[in-house]
Amino acid sequence: MIRGDGGKLYDDFRDKQVAAIGWSPFAPYVKPGLSREKLFDLYQELEPQIKPGTARSGTSQIWRFVNEMQKGDWAITYSPSNRTYLLGKIVSDFEYHAEWLEDGMGIARQVKWNPEEIDRDNLSDATRNTLGSTLTVFRVPDFAMNELLQGKKPASDVAKEAPGSVDEDEAVSNPLRDMEMIAFEGIKDRINRLDWDEMQNLVAGVLRSMGYKTQVSPAGADRGKDIIASPDGFGFENPRIIVEVKHRREQMGSQQIRSFIGGRHKDDRGLYVSTGGFSKDARYEADRSTIPLTLWTLDDLVRALVENYEQVDIETKLLVPLKRTYLPA
Repeated sequence: MIRGDGGKLYDDFRDKQVAAIGWSPFAPYVKPGLSREKLFDLYQELEPQIKPGTARSGTSQIWRFVNEMQKGDWAITYSPSNRTYLLGKIVSDFEYHAEWLEDGMGIARQVKWNPEEIDRDNLSDATRNTLGSTLTVFRVPDFAMNELLQGKKPASDVAKEAPGSVDEDEAVSNPLRDMEMIAFEGIKDRINRLDWDEMQNLVAGVLRSMGYKTQVSPAGADRGKDIIASPDGFGFENPRIIVEVKHRREQMGSQQIRSFIGGRHKDDRGLYVSTGGFSKDARYEADRSTIPLTLWTLDDLVRALVENYEQVDIETKLLVPLKRTYLPA
């Protein structure tokens, strides 16, 4: 698994047919054959403020990417916003790309990615949890690879075994580092199973928890507005927020954003929620919008829900029941 910048480089990986990692201060000095010990010393020299445990974890992941990965190995990467995986074959040795340093892609390998994406919702819970590590680079266990490559669901006894995909050196000092990520993805899984009308009500409930009163459009033609949120509940007082909710697997494109903007009043504020994410062109269209417009992916919706959960009404909590868990800071 290679996740550049937490999955934000997914489109870049696919467009450039590469997999890459950051650690930009070290990229010019990394080369095959450099021992972990020398790489660790270099890490501490260039980043003296970093804790030794974090430095050792980063060192191990860089070393694995440069030395352990081989041509012909399978690679996988994940898009949190689209909830899809790309699977492909590594086709080159390690490469240094100075022109990609600012993008967090200086340490790279060429990958021939398969054209079809793998939907996270089609995978077993065991495989999804295995792929939820916060590490940038780690080895995927065999049972998960069998499901990804052949569609074979893991047996319950195999799935319960510790995957053993993380080297001891890669274990950061906080052993609970992955729990938050796994919980976050689990909430996304739960929300993604909601019906379209439940999703609409969930978004309205989150907005109410943020201090707005809402009007939810009934089933049928909504003329580009599923929800109207405002201080008074009627849309007379500003800010009047017009909300469109699209609960679909596919990304929203620029045409959908243009249509939404075209039907708005000059004093409106827009919120477009898409559980399938947005294309680059759609985000460009939103940036040049004639009205203030915010795009929410499923990630953004979950963050807003979690941050305001104590203020969420009971109807909304019944849609996504959560319980608070405390972890050491």
